[in-house]
Amino acid sequence: VQLVESGGGLVQPGGSLRLSCAASGFTFSTYSMRWYRQAPGKERELVAAISSAGSTINYADSVKGRFTISRDNARNTVYLQMNSLNPEDTAVYYCKVAVLPYWGQGTQVTVSS
Repeated sequence: VQLVESGGGLVQPGGSLRLSCAASGFTFSTYSMRWYRQAPGKERELVAAISSAGSTINYADSVKGRFTISRDNARNTVYLQMNSLNPEDTAVYYCKVAVLPYWGQGTQVTVSS
């Protein structure tokens, strides 16, 4: 199983980023996927989750209305569109297969002026 996140970077408050997670090594279309984040000195937290077909989606309260999770099962990729970013969103963002113990390497998101 391999999960490769990309799309992170430095963005100003109020800006947007789109994260991608390319998956391989398993039948992507049959698994729910999740995005987590970990800020310095804090525990890793669940940000968003999407079911295998994309029909069920959940968000942490802190990102509702600003972040959108989606997936493309033909491309084995899950996305996280992040809008209206603020400094509290600064963290390393990871994707994960919901029920399997595999993590990507993470992508750094820094929100700063």
